[in-house]
Amino acid sequence: MPKKEDYLNILSDAPLNEPERQHYFIGLAQKYFERQVIINNRKLTACITTFGCQMNARDSEKLSGILTAIGFKIIEDEAADFVLYNTCTVRDHANQRVYGRLGKINHLKKKNPHMKVALCGCMMQEDAVIDKIKANYRFVDLIFGTHNIFKFAELLLLMYSADEMVIDIWQDTNQIVEDLPVERKYPFKSGINIMFGCNNFCTYCIVPYVRGRERSRPALDIITEIKRLVADGVIEIMLLGQNVNSYGLTDSVNFPVLLREIEKIKGLKRIRFMTSHPKDLSDELIKVMKESDKICRHLHLPLQAGSTRILKLMNRGYTKEDYLKLVAKIRAAMPDIAITTDIIVGFPGETKADFAETIDVVKQVKFDNAFTFIYSKRTGTPAAALSQVPLEEAKANFDQLLKIIKETAQHQIGHLVGETHPVLVEEKNSHDQEMLSGRLSNNTMVHFKGELDLIGTIVKVKLIEAKGFYYLGVM
Repeated sequence: MPKKEDYLNILSDAPLNEPERQHYFIGLAQKYFERQVIINNRKLTACITTFGCQMNARDSEKLSGILTAIGFKIIEDEAADFVLYNTCTVRDHANQRVYGRLGKINHLKKKNPHMKVALCGCMMQEDAVIDKIKANYRFVDLIFGTHNIFKFAELLLLMYSADEMVIDIWQDTNQIVEDLPVERKYPFKSGINIMFGCNNFCTYCIVPYVRGRERSRPALDIITEIKRLVADGVIEIMLLGQNVNSYGLTDSVNFPVLLREIEKIKGLKRIRFMTSHPKDLSDELIKVMKESDKICRHLHLPLQAGSTRILKLMNRGYTKEDYLKLVAKIRAAMPDIAITTDIIVGFPGETKADFAETIDVVKQVKFDNAFTFIYSKRTGTPAAALSQVPLEEAKANFDQLLKIIKETAQHQIGHLVGETHPVLVEEKNSHDQEMLSGRLSNNTMVHFKGELDLIGTIVKVKLIEAKGFYYLGVM
């Protein structure tokens, strides 16, 4: 591995512009790790564990791609030569999970002192977290945050040349660096970052503080990346952003305009996107979705709460009535669309009457599925200073909400029984070796018998039976 003085020489010769700078470091790292293959008579192994959202999952594909390009073998065993945790900090519980994993990995590192341990992602953007790691987890070798993930190859070389913990955290950035190696989980579908950060500052959410303010990628860069992916066999893409509805560098290039341009790409079969904020979902977007043959009939539209009073405390920017009118408008344009949502139970100050408003919205909208959470006090957010709802009350309401969501979802999903629909086959079913699992345009899973060579293709499947949140079918 390079010595510290060698690294300083390397640094002085590196290009200043990105991504050329990172390709330079990837090339250097390849040479260093080729020597390790000779010394160890094998490739060094790396294990990446991802916590949190699809943005983090996409970041991990980029990190995996860089490691693979350098010469590491990616494995799922934490007894690897290099272990990386890509962290989430949306709830305090997410932080505790990471600390728990660090406690376990410490035992492995004591057995293998050559093992390297790294941490990145949203959790690393918090000063208190860094202080705790420096004090209690001194065996960690590398820490970096959300804004400089593209610097991974450069930081990796620095870590291997250093004799102490390397910490590289940026508080903010206006840089967007792509065109680096990516190791996709699926060869036939991929996430695409169209923007980063968030400007909404919901009072319960830490994301704007750790991901930074909104930054949109140029439309031409996005189109070019998608065309390259399609040429590599991708038929479905997921456009990713904290709030894709507010995408845009100018008024003339907004999210609906971007979608229309992406639709023109030959060979691309399906377009998905998330997440949509209700306050920014425009009539223009609804029109584009309605007229499209490629945009999937699924919309994830976080409600968070059904009470206008609570929505105001959350700083969501819409009322209960606004949300219901929006859903009615969407369903009028696209009766076959599936709508899923996020709901928080027990937000500070929530009363029985407020919770009843949430139940009322759920019954009116009849969501196809919902991600539901009991409010968790998140240090560093305005809501953490508010009076908390008793946990027993929140749990009771949560159980009631789950029951109603299950009922509405079964009703929504069941109405397609007997019909035949296109399914993108994603993988072999994990519970039945003779079955394949795929996804409808509306994002509902379908399980059916088929050959493995169908994975990555779109086939027609007759939906025979609805089983909760999925279908059983036959080709």
